[in-house]
Amino acid sequence: MAPAATRSAIFRLINASQHSACPCHGCRSATHNHAHHGALALNQLRKFATPVQTVEKEYAFEVAASNLRFGEGVTREVGMDLKNMKARKVGVFTDPIVAKLKPMQVAFESLESQEDLPFEVYDQVLAEPTEESWRKAIAWARQHDFSHFLAVGGGSVIDTAKTANLFTVYKDADLMDFVNAPVGKGLPISQPLRPLIAVPTTAGTGSETTGAAIFDVTSRAFKTGIANRALKPVLGVVDTINTETCPTAVHISAGLDVLFHSLESYTAIPYTERTPRPANPILRPAYQGSNPVADIFSMWALRTTVKYLPRIAKDRGDYEARSQMLLAASFAGIGFGNAGVHLCHGMSYPISGLNKKGPKYKHPGYVVDHPIIPHGISVALTGPAVFQFTAPSSPDRHREALAVFNGVTVTDPSITSIPDSEVGAYLYESIASFLDGLGVPRGLKAVGYNKSDISMLVEGTLPQRRVLDLAPNIGNVAGEDGREHLTRIMEASFEY
Repeated sequence: MAPAATRSAIFRLINASQHSACPCHGCRSATHNHAHHGALALNQLRKFATPVQTVEKEYAFEVAASNLRFGEGVTREVGMDLKNMKARKVGVFTDPIVAKLKPMQVAFESLESQEDLPFEVYDQVLAEPTEESWRKAIAWARQHDFSHFLAVGGGSVIDTAKTANLFTVYKDADLMDFVNAPVGKGLPISQPLRPLIAVPTTAGTGSETTGAAIFDVTSRAFKTGIANRALKPVLGVVDTINTETCPTAVHISAGLDVLFHSLESYTAIPYTERTPRPANPILRPAYQGSNPVADIFSMWALRTTVKYLPRIAKDRGDYEARSQMLLAASFAGIGFGNAGVHLCHGMSYPISGLNKKGPKYKHPGYVVDHPIIPHGISVALTGPAVFQFTAPSSPDRHREALAVFNGVTVTDPSITSIPDSEVGAYLYESIASFLDGLGVPRGLKAVGYNKSDISMLVEGTLPQRRVLDLAPNIGNVAGEDGREHLTRIMEASFEY
């Protein structure tokens, strides 16, 4: 049996809980006080009877992103890029819709303009990829032994190309070997991958800048993915012409992904609160927690999205708004690609995954033959409730976000007069109002879920440790898996 704690040890712990710096990253003041201090101290006291091995927190962060090229018409340069890279054979990935559109036509012309640049095309990428669709793409790529890859399409296309690239190099590996733990084995990627150029045709995922790739594990009715810096493209070609054919519904959903990439990465636990500290740099995750570099990109993307996404919703022909949203998507990608996302994304994976067996909701404006809650919509459904929950962890950061939504500066009296304890409630209303203006369904009920489904949605969220561990009040609280909090957030997101 473990030895009982000494009286002096207990007094030291109580004193530390009352007087040391608050763990919330919105405050480092020694005199700051939160109601949760007593609860944290009590939890630690309860655990005194059990020997606890010290877990060191992170002390460093890394910044990794693809090279970016931004401009009107830059897709026509990809053939020269691949030739300059001395490509032996190129694997081109797209989907059945983009394959018929101008961005792909320009890419083909660019490839064909180069002498001795052979390529093969895979145009069967599935919107919102599944385990099955990834395995088909991997099998196809393995047959050809490509030296380079080119992806032209939205996040689904770019993510599928990343995965095909990975398993071209790891020929004998199984898909689940590199999928994030605990769903997969989460093995490190130690071999260099083939060069990948990504040409986004939506302003949303920011996949052209990141080492993340997401898919639907249909057997378990939720999404997960692979997150490793090795997956990131060597070049993201952001062509302002390439989103002109996007339907309005796709613009909105993609833009919502940018919005919540920005908000979640900015409010994630700070990198210095993440545990455990990696024993080897290769084990340092791509999603590290908020950090000074990611903060700059995330906040710029948030301001830009709040300004320009409503303009696209009103007029998808607004070239300035489309261009700015493309840049915002890439900026948000750099932000969350190095800081990570948390609750909205973690909860969105079962929301979209369970839809195929449950509500079978098909979002208006999407030309697909299967049920679909687009990724951006599934992320937004819990947005108001999530940030009301996270606000106490860093009132100042949430106050900044509130000012952005309200179109004022953070020093405006309408913002400064709000007590810290009420910032979350105000932010809830501002996010909900913004989503209303874009025609987003008002909660889980609006896409067909029942209250009896909430427990299943929570169970589907719990395995998403990669993102839950970055959530304030969950990822930085010892022994907290988040079940109780997730249930309350889902309930608060049922209708509003």
